[in-house]
Amino acid sequence: MKIPSVVKRFAKVFHKNGYELYLVGGAVRDYLLGNKNSDYDFASGATPSEIMKIFSTVIPVGIQHGTVIVIYEESQFEVTTFRLDGKYSDNRRPDGVEFIRSIEEDLKRRDFTINSLAFDLNRRKIIDKFQGQKDLKRKIIKAIGNPDDRFTEDALRMLRACRFASKLNFSIEEETFESIKRNAELINNISVERIRDEFIKILQTDKPSIGLEYLRETGLMRHILPEFLEGYGVVQNKFHKYDVYYHNLYSCDAAPKDNYLVRIAALFHDIAKPKTKREKSEEIENENSFYNHEIIGERITNQILKRLKFPREDIKKIRNLIRNHMFYYTDEWTDGAVRRFIKKVGLENLPELFQLRESDRIGNGSKTGVPKAFLDFQERIKDILEIDGALKVTDLDISGNDLIRELNLKPSPMIGEILNYLLEIVLDDPELNTNPTLIDKAKEYYNKKKEFALENYKDSPENLGKF
Repeated sequence: MKIPSVVKRFAKVFHKNGYELYLVGGAVRDYLLGNKNSDYDFASGATPSEIMKIFSTVIPVGIQHGTVIVIYEESQFEVTTFRLDGKYSDNRRPDGVEFIRSIEEDLKRRDFTINSLAFDLNRRKIIDKFQGQKDLKRKIIKAIGNPDDRFTEDALRMLRACRFASKLNFSIEEETFESIKRNAELINNISVERIRDEFIKILQTDKPSIGLEYLRETGLMRHILPEFLEGYGVVQNKFHKYDVYYHNLYSCDAAPKDNYLVRIAALFHDIAKPKTKREKSEEIENENSFYNHEIIGERITNQILKRLKFPREDIKKIRNLIRNHMFYYTDEWTDGAVRRFIKKVGLENLPELFQLRESDRIGNGSKTGVPKAFLDFQERIKDILEIDGALKVTDLDISGNDLIRELNLKPSPMIGEILNYLLEIVLDDPELNTNPTLIDKAKEYYNKKKEFALENYKDSPENLGKF
């Protein structure tokens, strides 16, 4: 293995003090697969207190389980003491641990054979007690020992199995797979934050559909994303090769790997189709329609993401993409209509919305290439953005303070109403976005509102009071 020089020096410090140090986990696995991995985890016979005596700066991040972070030559290295785990009462963490001096015994407590490999940094040899190298060649995810024991110890390992299958394009070994099916309900004992993090990691793999399909086949999905399963077997129309479930799945695959927010939007963009399904005719097969599925889909997605405790800003972004993914552009759109579209979606969200639409096209399985209307719309937006126009209230050449001064108003919702009116007229004609013009338009709008109120609200003092 090509070990960075700083890691070699780090290992020598342990060796000089009479302790072994092994590289464990993903770094060894990925090296054997020929993949890059600069994320190094270490295991040692030294206890946390012994490590603290060797190094000047040690952070006890998980000292009760033997894990510390050592600051060495401006690098941070996570080191965990060899240990035996006690009883698992919560299907996630051992109630207690016992520190030991044997790497072989320590490897027994790990999840899968491909993750049980260790590299002796001093003797420079691989420790493979559970035939992990063989399973790497076979491309399988296999639990160490009895899979039921591994999953009852830590139920999150079931999600990790699906994630590694997706990340490595491996299959889950039969006994391990059947054990996940038997124990799927245990996932309910895991915190939603942990589940959310594993879900995101699945979405960040090259082909999320592999891991997501395993979630469905093992029964995990009905505990995590039951709403998503409703699309399974729901036929669409002649424009779609796949049912709703697989269309969503393959749209997710087609979305950019480096943006899991777009991938979530792609995964859920048609999630409401089962609830909005309308059959056009009993005589015509595969001609179903799904009116307003983007609106209802936004609500369902909001519920899912809140349940999984996604950050508020992430939820807002994803909801926006799903709500607006059904736009239909023609060259008959006026410039004002394009500006209103930009305003509604948000200029900063346009690139991701176009990514979602492209993923949607690829995911239907029957269309290839980018449609001309799609390219024309992007070019039209680019041209309009080059014009000095307003897309939001803050772009107007007038402020709330101007209105208060010129119209002799007090701070009230009326200020916002007038500003939004002014924005609407500027969206149609950007040349109106000058302070004198907007003041005139504001006075005109306000006076009409006031006249209407005086004429119609004579018996409603509370409404007249606004003016």
